[in-house]
Amino acid sequence: MTGLLTQWQGAALLIVYAASMLGLTLLLHHYAEGKEEFLVGRREIGMWPAAFSIAATWVWAPALFVAAQKAYQEGVAGVFWFTVPNALCLVLFAFFAERLRRRVPHGYTLPSFMGDRYSSRVQGAYLFQMVSLATCSFAVQLLAGGAAISLLTGMPFWFVTVALAATALSYSLWSGIRASVATDYAQMVIILLVALTIIPWAVYAAGGLEVIARGLGGVSGQYASVFNADVALAFGLPVTIGLLSGPFGDQSFWQRAWSVREKDVRRAFIWAAVIFALVPLTLCVPGFLAAGMGLAVASPQMVNLETILTLLPAWVAIPFAFMLLSGLISTLDSNLCAISGLAGHDAWEKTWVKGDPMIAARWAMVGLAVAGIAIANIPGLSILHLFLFYGTLRASTLLPTVMTILDMRLTERGVFWGIVFAIAVGLPIFAYGNFGGGLWWTVGGSLLTVLSSGAVAWLISRQDERAFVRVFQG
Repeated sequence: MTGLLTQWQGAALLIVYAASMLGLTLLLHHYAEGKEEFLVGRREIGMWPAAFSIAATWVWAPALFVAAQKAYQEGVAGVFWFTVPNALCLVLFAFFAERLRRRVPHGYTLPSFMGDRYSSRVQGAYLFQMVSLATCSFAVQLLAGGAAISLLTGMPFWFVTVALAATALSYSLWSGIRASVATDYAQMVIILLVALTIIPWAVYAAGGLEVIARGLGGVSGQYASVFNADVALAFGLPVTIGLLSGPFGDQSFWQRAWSVREKDVRRAFIWAAVIFALVPLTLCVPGFLAAGMGLAVASPQMVNLETILTLLPAWVAIPFAFMLLSGLISTLDSNLCAISGLAGHDAWEKTWVKGDPMIAARWAMVGLAVAGIAIANIPGLSILHLFLFYGTLRASTLLPTVMTILDMRLTERGVFWGIVFAIAVGLPIFAYGNFGGGLWWTVGGSLLTVLSSGAVAWLISRQDERAFVRVFQG
């Protein structure tokens, strides 16, 4: 499967894609100069553009492969535990996003809100978490997507990572969040059109729905029920825990909550969940086909592409590559916009960066792109390394964020040390489980990271409250 396209064809593909996204941005939006326009689109983005943008941002490049891999290896159970938590976490987030938007209608970032509510050091903890998340997420997209594009085209990996980062950077620098939303909309449409065209064709070529039916239990035939306990415990529980904290710990989603029209916030995120769900529910089909045909694949991670190219002409690799680029770059530009908000609002407001906030915002984008390229090209670095780091970081702030939005009585000291404890204790345990410690260490580390931040924050806050009462009464 290596080098299905020549290097020249791959280069042409990247140039056409980059020109299309940049051209779309230049056609629809002028150069954004003000902070309100660049960071939050004057808070007037419509529901449907926002919904498609949120869904596209949630479809990161490896997710285009995971649904089919799970269908092939773990059947219906694997697909269920990948798709349902992914969609439900956006639905859950919709209600919190709406609540915070109404509470702070002219906000920009979650760290800024937490800093106003508690202190600069709490804001600093959130900034550390979200900047780390944006950096690692950007690098993960380049690492995973760059490897896949390099495999398809034979182009050098480093060159692909630079080209992908430059593509997202080109239009994001022009008009910020508006460019991200406009291109995300187009990218999500590309993903759906390609999937809904190629997949039915592949089903027909394989022999029809009966082949899918034979593959519902996975290649082993053991996973035809969504209630399979092994899959639920080993995959479903850790994934659900990690996904729940996903949008809550990612400035990309809070930025969209402050960019969409206030009356459309909740509906935009709920529709995004529906739109997103169409992707894994469609792209899981090649995995079922491969299992039903008894196809021996070289790499389960690439089972969708291997199955499609077994059944369909080789030129199908071109639209598949367009779909992959869309899933990849939609997340890259969202990361760039997220870092621009953190630099252009938080850092500038705190005078950590002097001068025009738009200069800080745009230079932060460039810095993120350079850092992401450098990290992705570290020899021997794996997706797992980066995922462990930023997945645990975003989980550490989940409960303090939720409890604060729900107006639960937390103190500054409680929130800060709750986050520190979760990172210091949860990350090593979770990492140990993933690097050979076993399932229970992994699950325990996930639960400890999520729950300890809230528990420590609550206990210290109650202690502070009792101390205050004693001083007041005395």
